[in-house]
Amino acid sequence: MVSTHVPRLVIAAPASGSGKTTVATGLMRAFADAGLAVSPHKVGPDYIDPGYHALATGRPGRNLDAYMCGPERVAPLFLHGSAGCDVAVVEGVMGLYDGAAGQGELASTAHVAKLLRAPVVLVVDASSQSRSVAALVHGFASWDPEVRVAGVILNKVGSDRHEALLREALEESGVAVLGAVRRAGQVHTPSRHLGLIPVAERRADAVEAVAEFAARVREGCDLKALLALAHSAPPLPEEPWDPALWAGVPQGGTGGHNATTDPHPNGAPVIAVAGGPAFTFSYAEHTELLRAAGAEVVTFDPLRDESLPADTSAIVIGGGFPEMYAAELSANEPLRTAVAELARSGAPIAAECAGLLYLARTLDGKPMCGVLDADARMSERLTLGYRDAVAIADNPLAAAGTRVRGHEFHRTVIEPAAGATPAWGFTHPRRQVEGFVQGGVHASYLHTHWAGAPGTASRLVARARR
Repeated sequence: MVSTHVPRLVIAAPASGSGKTTVATGLMRAFADAGLAVSPHKVGPDYIDPGYHALATGRPGRNLDAYMCGPERVAPLFLHGSAGCDVAVVEGVMGLYDGAAGQGELASTAHVAKLLRAPVVLVVDASSQSRSVAALVHGFASWDPEVRVAGVILNKVGSDRHEALLREALEESGVAVLGAVRRAGQVHTPSRHLGLIPVAERRADAVEAVAEFAARVREGCDLKALLALAHSAPPLPEEPWDPALWAGVPQGGTGGHNATTDPHPNGAPVIAVAGGPAFTFSYAEHTELLRAAGAEVVTFDPLRDESLPADTSAIVIGGGFPEMYAAELSANEPLRTAVAELARSGAPIAAECAGLLYLARTLDGKPMCGVLDADARMSERLTLGYRDAVAIADNPLAAAGTRVRGHEFHRTVIEPAAGATPAWGFTHPRRQVEGFVQGGVHASYLHTHWAGAPGTASRLVARARR
């Protein structure tokens, strides 16, 4: 095994709302503007921040989730995503030590930093404190001796005097001040019920915002010191994650293709993946796994495309915000009809969260695809958290009894007709059944990361070949 050295930093914070997304994204862009190839990463299941990371770096934003993918795959996935890059920036989640509820450090930023052997830079909201900042930083730096809090960036600093007081206090902490970003320089990033508005919905404004993030970081932070700190991370002994091996494809193979029996002339069934502004939630590894398993992946936009891609054998519809586009999705009747016809044919359709809503009979009273005998609507209640689940029935993604870990994140509810076959039985944190299995359709609120679920992509591709 050959150790791999990737210069890297983890950008963390004492709590959500401290400004780590602004700083992390700005730092990614500032490094990229300096001519570096930057690998962007996000701790946890979040789909939205990686879109801003991708915009900042020109590379796919990738998630590092120790709960859904397992701690043993965090470093390999990191090495896969950062191959060929000069530096990697990892944005944390919530507070530095906040992880899966009731699971100790599991899936926290601190846990991932330890798995990556990466130095941590703490972004502190200093807007309402001066000398107390030293106590806060000291506490975070000393809480876990295995977590190397090597620097701090002061955010929302009010004035030169305020900055001087903060720096003076932190001299006693032993943690280097690597930057101070002024309060007047905060950039507005619009949000709604599930966080920031995705890049795909506000691309022009997002480009401007990311550029402004970078300008503030360049103005207030010591980029040379940050890059030197990234280079201080030791080599990682793990091997990079390989989608072909994970998909179960033999070296030089085609994912099980048999040229004499395969109905697809080129051996690659077409799997149509929903995209566009309404369906922005996806993990880069899913497409890589589908291709490694032998599929031709084609993206379509349910807001604009009136037909499925030619020769579509299966559909994947991920998460997003269909509730914000319900009228437009409903108005595209030709595509809704095409999706319903493919479902009736028995072709595999994998839908999660937003995809589940799109397959319903109605969403907030507006007609959807009508594949499922169920109606969906917006709710005041946020459903959020990690889930342990078991597949109740055989379906295009998993055999009955398969255990997975996933994540729920939505403000909608769906009311199914009696007698529907559920997709999952949740075993943690509460017992319940959820989702739908119907013919070739698997539809659920549960988001899963296929790098943590062996065989998912190859099973879907095998079903598509039929």
